Amino acid sequence: MPQTSKKVMINILLGLFIMLSIGLLVYYSPALIKIMSSMDNFRAYIHSTAHWGPVMFILFQILQIVVAPIPGEVVQIAGGYIYGVTLGSLYTTIGLIIGSAIAFYFTRFIGRAYISRLMQKKNNKWMSLIHDEKKFSAFLFIFFVIPGLPKDMLVFVAALTSISSFRFFTILIVGRLPWIIASTVVGSTIHMQQYTIAIIISVIAVIGFVLGYIYREKLVGLFSRSDSTKAKAKPKAKPKAIPSYSTNRESRKIKRDTT
Repeated sequence: MPQTSKKVMINILLGLFIMLSIGLLVYYSPALIKIMSSMDNFRAYIHSTAHWGPVMFILFQILQIVVAPIPGEVVQIAGGYIYGVTLGSLYTTIGLIIGSAIAFYFTRFIGRAYISRLMQKKNNKWMSLIHDEKKFSAFLFIFFVIPGLPKDMLVFVAALTSISSFRFFTILIVGRLPWIIASTVVGSTIHMQQYTIAIIISVIAVIGFVLGYIYREKLVGLFSRSDSTKAKAKPKAKPKAIPSYSTNRESRKIKRDTT
């Protein structure tokens, strides 16, 4: 098959896939909103699926990342509310990795042109960072670690850059895991009606969000300083002087005169 025909076929399939996804999302949105309208509704639905409960929960987390307009913190808190801190964090992290992998590799290998056009239309100031891998990596980490910021869009953006898969997923897990655990702790304490701990974590999250948003640019600059600055600070070692032939002759002459 010629290269042009293959590209046209891929674009047609991609368009059909996106239309199908949007159609399914619109069709099932009322049911999703009803399920996610309260923690008890979500818990009742997950428990109604019996042994498939963990799988369904992980699917919700995947949908939240890839297509569904569901805030990530809601699913994470629900994980703690339904399963407790340990299992809630585990299932949320599994869903996070699978959903991010689908979004990342879909963009990198199939939908690069479409996602690129979509991001260019948004015209975000930080889009200029994608051309500097070191600064973009620092930006990703800071964005992931600050609670309350919309993070899932950055998975698609990261796939447009030259960042390696290993580097990206390391930043993703290290940056997001602390607040996944914190969110499940909030969900677990709400379920056990221990509201003091939930309030303390929520206040810390709000403070972290405000401070992180205010100082985000300074943090990016701090984390992305190049090693060239350190290299400039180091004094260069002076090269050793190579003794000339005439100097050697003079030194030998002086030795003979002294003897």
